[in-house]
Amino acid sequence: MTLRTTVAALAAATLLSLPARAEPVDLGNVEIAPDASTFTLDNGLQVVVIPDRRAPIVTHMIWYRIGSADEPPGKSGIAHYLEHLMFKGTEAHPGNTFSTTVSRLGGRENAFTSNDYTAYFQQVAKEHLPEMMAFEADRMRGLQLTEDVSAPELQVVLEERRMRVETQPSAELGEAVDATLYVNHPYGDPVIGWADEVAALTHEDAINFYHSFYRPGAAVLVVAGDVTEDEIRTLAENTYGKIADDAGPFLRHRPAVEKLRADRLVELRDPRVTQETTQVSWIVPSYNTAKPGEAEAIDVLAEVLGGNNTSRLYTDLVRESGIATSAGSYYQSSAVDDTRFVVYATPTDGSDLADIEARAKAAVADIARNGVTDEELRRAKTNLLSSVIFAQDNQSSLARIFGASITTGSTVDDIKAWPSQISKVTAEDVQTAAQTYLDGKASVTGRLLESTPETASQKGDADAPSPAEATVVQ
Repeated sequence: MTLRTTVAALAAATLLSLPARAEPVDLGNVEIAPDASTFTLDNGLQVVVIPDRRAPIVTHMIWYRIGSADEPPGKSGIAHYLEHLMFKGTEAHPGNTFSTTVSRLGGRENAFTSNDYTAYFQQVAKEHLPEMMAFEADRMRGLQLTEDVSAPELQVVLEERRMRVETQPSAELGEAVDATLYVNHPYGDPVIGWADEVAALTHEDAINFYHSFYRPGAAVLVVAGDVTEDEIRTLAENTYGKIADDAGPFLRHRPAVEKLRADRLVELRDPRVTQETTQVSWIVPSYNTAKPGEAEAIDVLAEVLGGNNTSRLYTDLVRESGIATSAGSYYQSSAVDDTRFVVYATPTDGSDLADIEARAKAAVADIARNGVTDEELRRAKTNLLSSVIFAQDNQSSLARIFGASITTGSTVDDIKAWPSQISKVTAEDVQTAAQTYLDGKASVTGRLLESTPETASQKGDADAPSPAEATVVQ
């Protein structure tokens, strides 16, 4: 399940402001969307309904169980490229009719692609929901693409890559670390795609990908807001339910994530870097691949180790030693396959990155050998469960939590049970997680470094600093 990853991004600012002794939370009485329900149409489309009657607003999301990790070899970036093309119109609604209608109705829309899914959403007044569902159902199978539309959009995607990745050293380091961490697995390819492969994508590639994966049996519809299950069932049957799909349930075909056999160090030097950073990543199970109770323990471990400004990493590296300006950890639980656990830090001027990395690993080792305190366990659970409470106040957040979780292998019941499962995590569970997956296990360290005249001269080019260059040192 992907609840914590999704909620963390939405509530991070609030959680960071929690005091060292957060207000008590009844660990056995926290619920998430208790009235949420699900059903499946005859054509295989799963529908999730999350009632929220505080305002006459609805969030409508269609999630496809297809992401960048499902792309054909050599076609990286095509899932994201198709996301762009989905706004180019259908025979019934040509051009940007859909988007202009959403704007005219005072709503908002967007779309996003990840390793494991692609999603489209609109938030509008309740009375406009039938129109949104009709629009989205129409483009599920009715997208009309021509070369004069698809070719220019490919250039837009390439420019997006240049702006988001090729001008951002930290993003380039991220790509290099991913490629090193996920050896022989598509998680090692960037969601936006490798530049040369994106440039080679064709109109036919986009059409084939669309017809292969955009269908009811590979999708999840999530509607949150001032609605009932009966209302959504009728609307869904009258829109999405009319789309035939005889291909059956969607099945993924991917290799397993390989365990690292040795530590690796990736360094990226760039003259544009003004603040150096370091990160250490381990392969760990996701909620979809973990044994019962393991993922929840890893969630709590991430919170104790580096989830906020009272965590072990922040206390040691920032508050006490002063060798870092920031430090933390996170568990990227949102994944179909095995995923990552990361510790990170930003050094103060003159601090040694190797020393910071060693101290971070020592913090992991201490938990593995000596466990966590009762107070650390209580605080971590309180923070995690508080994030659920905060998420209840945001309708679109709930829709995203359910959509991301279900498309990566969870059920509605799994999501509802997450608070109670977190409350059951013991100190021994957390210690075991650290022992099993982190302490002494192979990892990938990524360093973002400033390119100085001295380092440039070592490369024989002191007069003209080179662009970002990532090097796998070991």
